[in-house]
Amino acid sequence: MLSRHKASPERDETSRPRDETGAAQGQFPAPRLGRFVLTAALLCYFSVTLLNILSSHNSVAEVAAATLCLLGLLGLQLLHSRPGAQLAPARVKALTLCVQALLTYLPLLVFRTQWGSMAGFLAGSLLLLLPPVSAWSLYAVVGASMLAPPLLVDLPVVETFYYVQSTLLTGLVVFGLTRLADLIRVLHETRGELTRVAVTQERLRFARDLHDLLGYSLSAITLKGELIHRLLPAHPVRAKAEVEDVLTMSRQSLADVRSVASGYRDMSLEEEISSAESVLNAADVRVVARVRTGPLEREMDTVFATVLREAVTNVLRHSSATHCEIAAERSAGQVWLTIVNDGAASGYRDPSPHSGSGLGNLQTRLGVFDGELTAAQGADGTFRLIARVPDREGPDTAAIGPSGIESAA
Repeated sequence: MLSRHKASPERDETSRPRDETGAAQGQFPAPRLGRFVLTAALLCYFSVTLLNILSSHNSVAEVAAATLCLLGLLGLQLLHSRPGAQLAPARVKALTLCVQALLTYLPLLVFRTQWGSMAGFLAGSLLLLLPPVSAWSLYAVVGASMLAPPLLVDLPVVETFYYVQSTLLTGLVVFGLTRLADLIRVLHETRGELTRVAVTQERLRFARDLHDLLGYSLSAITLKGELIHRLLPAHPVRAKAEVEDVLTMSRQSLADVRSVASGYRDMSLEEEISSAESVLNAADVRVVARVRTGPLEREMDTVFATVLREAVTNVLRHSSATHCEIAAERSAGQVWLTIVNDGAASGYRDPSPHSGSGLGNLQTRLGVFDGELTAAQGADGTFRLIARVPDREGPDTAAIGPSGIESAA
């Protein structure tokens, strides 16, 4: 016995294939649907007027003239309702509005009340094309002008009011549907632009994370490899220990690549300091580390660890330092990280075309916390990198955790 399973509406909607505009296949994209509704409404209004004329026993010549005038008005209204019509030159708008006014009022002399609803399109066009003050004033004038045709045929007051009210209502419908179609189009384009911006930001994040996470690891692996090459002949035992470090770093680099692909990886400033000490010691750089920040927010801890990693990478790649000082502390409502080394060459600039944008990446990360990054070379040959972030947790936070660590290697 076969059983039938009825798919839920949610499943049907989400599983329906969609095109590049985001609309489900078989459906109109939103901007086209908005224009379709507007055009259909205009055609309905004009067809009603044409039916009124055909049912009033007019001559063939009068029906033909009315049809030509209706086609002209329809073309002008579509022109006035197109996207960006209000941006047309003032002379063009004045000319088309004058032609529409002639095609609106001249047939009134022949068809009287049968033609009355056409004035609503002139009122709508005025609202679409002219500045608000002038547009609404003329909109009221067009509505008031529709008092004349009913009075010429001695219609009751109620029917006279109906023609005025229908003219004003038609103008509002034309104006509202046109603006709604434009709004749908703008929102649709904005959604596409936001999608492109999101993709660009994700690409920048990916590039920034690869640089910040892997630049240090690859530099450290290169340095360790050179050290192993020197140690192998005379110190094989120490070389073996360095190989273990390289294997650990390579595994971490692989994990970093995976974390970049899936999101952002949390890092610890204290752990990064321990790693920096190991790498810098292998490069014969004496390290003095001082950390008195207490526990940090997870995101802030990651940012400071990233700053330290970039600073150590620059020490390894761009300088011949023999001493490096790392200090992290809370003071004056700020959290500070300072890295100083004595190996900056005067006027140094990396000539490589792929020298990277590490400091720019760090400034972007610190900017999320309203922080600042400063890098300057001193007269004594030292290079100082300072990262500063406002302390959002207050001065009591430092007292909750450990008082800090201090080491020299």
